[in-house]
Amino acid sequence: MAVIAIAGTLVHRGAWIGQSSGLTSYEGLAAQIDAAVSDNAIRGIALEIDSFGGEVAGAFDLADRIRAARAKKPVHAFLAEHALSAGYALASQADRITLPRTGAAGSIGVITMHTDMSGMLAQKGVAVTLIHAGAQKADGNPYAALPEGIRDRLQAELEDLRILFAETVAAGRGAKLGKDAALATEAGVFRGSAAVEAGLAEAVTDPRAAFRVFADSLSRPVLPVGRTPPRRTLSPTYPTQDMIMTDQTDEDARMPDQQAAARGAAATPKQPAASTAQQAAAEPSAPGAAPAAAPSDADAIRAEAAEVASICAQAAKLGVALDAADAVRRGVSPDALRGQILDSLAAESDASGILASAPAPTNKPSPLVAAARKSADSAQR
Repeated sequence: MAVIAIAGTLVHRGAWIGQSSGLTSYEGLAAQIDAAVSDNAIRGIALEIDSFGGEVAGAFDLADRIRAARAKKPVHAFLAEHALSAGYALASQADRITLPRTGAAGSIGVITMHTDMSGMLAQKGVAVTLIHAGAQKADGNPYAALPEGIRDRLQAELEDLRILFAETVAAGRGAKLGKDAALATEAGVFRGSAAVEAGLAEAVTDPRAAFRVFADSLSRPVLPVGRTPPRRTLSPTYPTQDMIMTDQTDEDARMPDQQAAARGAAATPKQPAASTAQQAAAEPSAPGAAPAAAPSDADAIRAEAAEVASICAQAAKLGVALDAADAVRRGVSPDALRGQILDSLAAESDASGILASAPAPTNKPSPLVAAARKSADSAQR
C-alpha cells in the first residue's frame, strides 16, 4: 500500500519545499500518485489528509488525477482531523472517506482578500504612484481603495471557481454529494457525524482502525466466483468473500466445463481424478449404500468438478497448492474450497505486503505509517 500524506498548506509548485515548512505541493503529490499507480506492487492508495486548504492553482488538476488513479486502484482518504477547502477537493476524489469524531470536512468555497493600505501610508506621509500599461493592470492593488466595479468582477470570478469546485466534488462523490448539494453547504464546515449526514464522508471511525480494514481488504485473494465474466468493482464498502474480484479470463468463460476442468487439473502436479463412473465400477457397493447418481445429476456433478478444478488453478497462481483431483474425490464443495484458500492466506501475515511511505521523514511519524510499520515488524518476528 502507498500511504501519501496531504498535510499543511497546499501550494501549486515547490519542489524545494520541505515537510518542516508546513507546505505541501500539488506537484509533489502528483508525482507520488503517479508512482503508486505505475508500481505493480502497490494494490491500494491511502491518502492521509490533515489540511485547511491552499491555492486554487493546481488543485482541480490534482483532483482529476486522483479520480483517474482510483479507476485503476482503490483510493481511500483517511482524515487525520481536517480536510477543508482544497484539502477536501482532494479527499472527495477517493472511493471512501473516513474521519474521527472531532474531524472536520467541507469548506467548499473560494476566498481572496484585498488590503487597502492607502490610509496608513497617508498618515506616514507616503504616497505611492502606480505606473502601468493596460487599464486593468493595477486592479486590486493594496495602495488604493477597491472600486465597486472591480469588486463585482472579482466576486464573479470567485463564483465561477466555486461552481468548478462543486462540480469537481460531485465528480468524485457521485450520488453521495452532487453539485447542487455541494453548493448548498455554502462553504460550511461539518464535523464528525454531521459530515457523514451531509454526504461529505462515509463513516466516523478511528483512522488506524479504518486503515487496518482497508489493508485487510487489499490482502484478500482474487478468486473466481461462479462463472461470471471478469470484473473489477470499486465499491464504497469493503469486499466480503462473495464480493472477491474474479480473475477468470475470457478464455475460461468461453470454454466448456469439461475443458476448464482439464485445464485446472493440468495446473497441478497431481494425478487427475477418476470419473464418477470409473470410481463406481472400481469400488464395490456397500450394503444399504445409496444408488448411483441419476443421469440427470451427471451434469451438475461435472459442473461442480469443473468449478473445483478452476478454483485450484487460481489458487496455484496465489501460491496455494491444492489437489483438484483429491478435492473432487472427497466431495469438497466449491464454497468450502474457497474458505480453505482464504484461511490459508490469512494464516500468512499480510503486513509484509504493506508499503508505507511519506514524502519525507519527520520526528513524529503519522499514525497510519506507524501502524503499518508496527504490523510489518511483528510479521518479521
